[in-house]
Amino acid sequence: MRTYAYLRASTNEQDAHRAKTELVNFSKQVGLTVSFWFIEYETGSKLNRPELFRLLEIADPGDILLVEQVDRISRLNAKDWETLKLLIYEKNIRVVAIDLPTSHKLIDTPDEFTKRMLSAINAMMLDMLAAIARKDYMDRRKRQAQGVQKAKKLGKYKGRPVDLQLHHKIEMLLKEGKSYSDIQSLIGCSRHTISKVNKKLKTVSLA
Repeated sequence: MRTYAYLRASTNEQDAHRAKTELVNFSKQVGLTVSFWFIEYETGSKLNRPELFRLLEIADPGDILLVEQVDRISRLNAKDWETLKLLIYEKNIRVVAIDLPTSHKLIDTPDEFTKRMLSAINAMMLDMLAAIARKDYMDRRKRQAQGVQKAKKLGKYKGRPVDLQLHHKIEMLLKEGKSYSDIQSLIGCSRHTISKVNKKLKTVSLA
């Protein structure tokens, strides 16, 4: 049995490593050793997250996917959550989240019956927390949109400032022929940001 820790932040402006210390301390308390850390800068509302799927591809049946909170793996809509959940269950990967106490029991279950009962309870709790995480995401999006509309009416909305230094670094790496995954690993930015810079470069080259 191996333990793979997954850390995620929505944008490069956030700190995906923020919860690492908490996960390290939790692992020590329950007797786990993290074999590898997967770091991702992608929104949890999208199913396409390369590092999460790389983790799931590498993991063997019985391995543990360790996260700080369930919303680190899912702010997905119902359909996409079912897709991800099916993949996790088909590979028999145990999701252990610090904010989900029932999942802690899956680390070391004494017998098959107890394991099945705990798995069923944990699956139900995962569904509930995934639904709550999605609602929280949608509520925040709604509030943000309302804030933008209000700022526009008042003539105060200027949009999100562009990180020129970050964009310059991405441009240089793209020109060197680096892949999106390489750039993410090197400077910890989102694929969306890389795509925006890449489109800009292509537009300039065609001008």
